Amino acid sequence: MSEAIKVPTMAEMMAEGKQPDVLFWVGCAGSFDDRAKKITKAFVKLLNKADVNFAVLGTEESCTGDPAKRAGNEFLFQMQAVTNIEVLNTYEVKKIVTACPHCFNTLKNEYPSLGGNYEVVHHTQFLKSLLSEGKLTIEGGKYKGKRITFHDPCYLGRANNVYEAPRELIQKLEAELVEMKSCKSRGLCCGAGGAQMFKEPEKGHKDVNIERTEQALETKPEVIAAGCPFCNTMLTDGIKGKEKEGEIAVMDVAELIANAQDL
Repeated sequence: MSEAIKVPTMAEMMAEGKQPDVLFWVGCAGSFDDRAKKITKAFVKLLNKADVNFAVLGTEESCTGDPAKRAGNEFLFQMQAVTNIEVLNTYEVKKIVTACPHCFNTLKNEYPSLGGNYEVVHHTQFLKSLLSEGKLTIEGGKYKGKRITFHDPCYLGRANNVYEAPRELIQKLEAELVEMKSCKSRGLCCGAGGAQMFKEPEKGHKDVNIERTEQALETKPEVIAAGCPFCNTMLTDGIKGKEKEGEIAVMDVAELIANAQDL
C-alpha cells in the first residue's frame, strides 16, 4: 500500500526546476513515532487526492527546537532553529503546513525573530481550505452519526486561537460533535506540553492525561478526535488506562477524513 504514496522532496523538485506551493513539515513525531506515521500517511493521501503541489524536506528536516525551548535550553533551540531557517530560506519556502501544533506554534511565532518568515498553517486549517475550494469532499462515510468529541491541543487552541477548523471538519463528516466540559479556550492540556512528553510526570494524585481522558469519556464518545501527535499518544494511553481500548478510538482529524474516503 505505502509504495503508492507519492511524496516528493524539496531537493528533487528544485532539481527539476519546480517550486511547490506548500512545504509539508512532517515533524519528529510524524517521522519517527509509529502511531504518528499513520497520521502523516493519511494527510499525504489527502494532499495527493486534492492534487496539492507539495514537497517535504526529507532528511534535511530537523527538529524545530520546541522541546529544547520548553525544557529551558534556549541555546539548543536557537541552534536548531537557525539550521532549519537556513534550509527553508535556501529553498525560498513561503508556505508551510504541519500536522503538529508544537511545530506549528514554533515555526509561526518563534522563527520570525530569527529570520524565518513563513505563512504557517495547521493541517486542519489547510484541509478546511481544500474543502472550501472544492478540491476535497468528505460527506458522510463511515463516521456519519457517530459521537465524536474533539480535544483542543494547547498549542493550537489556547496559544493560537484555532478552534473552528477541526470542528468544522468533524461536522462535515456528518458526525455528532459532542463537546467536553473543558473545551476551546477552557481546554485542558493532555499532559504532554512543555516537553513533559519526554519525561515521567511528577508525583501527584492523578496524571493529567487520565483527568483529560475522563472528561472525554463523560461525553460517551465513539471516537476521541485529536489534532496533535502528542495529544494522540497521551489520550491513547489514557484510554488504555481506563481499559476502554477497542471500544473507543483515538484518531487524528486527518485520519478520520482519509478513512471516511477509504483512501
